[in-house]
Amino acid sequence: MKPDLDRAYVPTSEAQKMSGFSRSYLGLLLRNREIEGFRLGREWFIYVDSLNRFLEKPRKPGPKGSRKKPIRDLSSTSPSHAKRSSDENKPKLNM
Repeated sequence: MKPDLDRAYVPTSEAQKMSGFSRSYLGLLLRNREIEGFRLGREWFIYVDSLNRFLEKPRKPGPKGSRKKPIRDLSSTSPSHAKRSSDENKPKLNM
């Protein structure tokens, strides 16, 4: 496919600044044909109109953060929850 030089295009480094996406993600979008562009040598060029169309599409938000439950702070527990003495934890023998 020959590049359409009548359309405005930018290198991936400039598209990265415009979109906030990494260069590797932009390359993935280009290879998957989700945005239009062309490659000259080792450098990808992205058509500005194609990038703008992609940026206008609604996308699902990413992860909200860690899914791990926070560790409880045991220093603020009341004395009733304090550890029992070692004698209370031993089994009692009936003799």
